[in-house]
Amino acid sequence: MTSTSPPQVSVLIPSYNAAATLDEALYSMLGQTLRDLEVIAVDDGSTDGTLEMLNAWAQREARVRVLRREHEGLVPALNAGLAACRAPLIARMDADDRSHPERLALQADWLARRPDLAAVGCLVQGVPEGEVREGFRIYLEWLNSLVSPEEIARQIFVESPLAHPSVMIRREWLERAGGYQDHGWPEDYDLWLRLHLLGARFAKIPQVLFDWREHPGRLTRTDSRYSVENFLRAKTHYLAAGPLRGRESVILWGAGQMGRRLSKLLLREGAPLLAFIDIDPSKIGARKRGLPVVAPKELPALWATFPRPVVLVAVGARGARLLIRDQLAGMGLQEGVDWWAVA
Repeated sequence: MTSTSPPQVSVLIPSYNAAATLDEALYSMLGQTLRDLEVIAVDDGSTDGTLEMLNAWAQREARVRVLRREHEGLVPALNAGLAACRAPLIARMDADDRSHPERLALQADWLARRPDLAAVGCLVQGVPEGEVREGFRIYLEWLNSLVSPEEIARQIFVESPLAHPSVMIRREWLERAGGYQDHGWPEDYDLWLRLHLLGARFAKIPQVLFDWREHPGRLTRTDSRYSVENFLRAKTHYLAAGPLRGRESVILWGAGQMGRRLSKLLLREGAPLLAFIDIDPSKIGARKRGLPVVAPKELPALWATFPRPVVLVAVGARGARLLIRDQLAGMGLQEGVDWWAVA
């Protein structure tokens, strides 16, 4: 590989005070069966020796390029790294995770054979196994259940459907979406939702090819952008810009805590929320935010009465979504067209 010949894949690795795990991450990436790659390692103003470790790697491995920056945070680091990437395919990786040896080769092959895909991920496992918390384990089960483009698109408003550091994405799609953006909510979920509204399709290789490290210092645990409230802000913003655009009636299934929080944000976005649905007898017949709460059996009448309706299912209890999906299917309503799960 010469400096005038772009590699097949650019691997973008932002790092901040990652000295404890950096070597392991880089060994896993530079030991890939796909050899035609470059690693763009962005040091975001580390103070723990990360920069020195990166420079040592660059001295002995020509495929590593190091960008040194003042500490500005993840989104500026990602965009600076993206600008330095030369390949048409961008693989993400974090400095505290591990990629299995065949990950990049399989992902690049998938994208070569599937021009309809903007990005491809893989199944992931949490490590170290004994430190994976129950909430993270439940999320990983859901995440790994979404493999096909249709499955991912159908549930993209539930949670972030791709593990960002496990993804390979076409550079052209990243540029079309405007790169990484900071709106005060998770930058990866924001990217998937922006790409989704642009018509991008995602898929996953149905193999575990990535080890996602669980630890107390993860940004998802320490950065307020990853709070439940900010995930909801992201959802409602892109729901309003996408599925709810042009709809005249929104029916929210779920008048509990999640439904109340989501309804507040939907109304702020100007969504035409007209009613709630709930199975709790203590809620049925009451009013939330001045709107009626009715039983599921009333939905067909609402659907027939309200103009251009859409149903948003804001019930996060395990197993509830499957039951509600069956009920809505029984009405002839199509997921991703007439209704979306949002919790």
